[in-house]
Amino acid sequence: MSMREARLDKPLNPRQTAIVRRVEKEGHATIDELVADFGVTPQTIRRDLTMLEDGGLIIRFHGGASPVTSTENLSYFDRQILNQPAKARIARTLADQIPDHSSLFINIGTTNETIAHALMQHKGLQIITNNLNVATLMSSKEDFRVIVASGEVRARDGGIVGESTLDFIRQFKLDYGIIGISGIDNDGSLLDYDYREVRVAQTIIEHSRQVLLAADHSKFGRQAMVRLGSITQTDAFYTDRPPPKVFQDLLTEHQVRLFVCE
Repeated sequence: MSMREARLDKPLNPRQTAIVRRVEKEGHATIDELVADFGVTPQTIRRDLTMLEDGGLIIRFHGGASPVTSTENLSYFDRQILNQPAKARIARTLADQIPDHSSLFINIGTTNETIAHALMQHKGLQIITNNLNVATLMSSKEDFRVIVASGEVRARDGGIVGESTLDFIRQFKLDYGIIGISGIDNDGSLLDYDYREVRVAQTIIEHSRQVLLAADHSKFGRQAMVRLGSITQTDAFYTDRPPPKVFQDLLTEHQVRLFVCE
């Protein structure tokens, strides 16, 4: 994303511009490094990084920042801790909408893993997932029935993908499909980084009676190279901040329920 495309309320000051350039050049920067380079307090750098992330110019992680990229996602560990309080609010709100004894798909993603934790107080859920982390957690509850999709396991995050995963999911029609996403483009396109993961998510959408999309505000306008579908294909969208007006107009036009979990 270029400076001209950023969603900023005011121009960057020279330090903030230099931070963006450094992150883009080096591939990451820690708060400690930026404090030493610019001779300001950690609080100042954190405010800078928050503003730059809100503007879509960087992606924050615990202790630093990385560049916005359309070809590679953050590491699994960094995604686990990125915006965790927001993910927890989203998870609680979404879980409240799921009745006991429902059947649901849960796909890959750290937001979905947070949702799985929030669902542990439910009763009698039947879950099909291609996420080993979700399966391990939810199978510990005796009244849950957990089915793990077949396929190739990705070492980096416990996700299961491949042709056999698609064939397995196509055998079912479930009440809910809970979908996470890496980015939402300004036209409402849902974007991700792994073509195989996208195909699994598309299949879940096709075989769910209701599709629930969960994504925190850092996904608004974030670039990724593989198109999953459109936000208009979902039945409800759960996020932590009001989305840009262009998204809200799409949601209203296509009768997608919006839950802002502030």
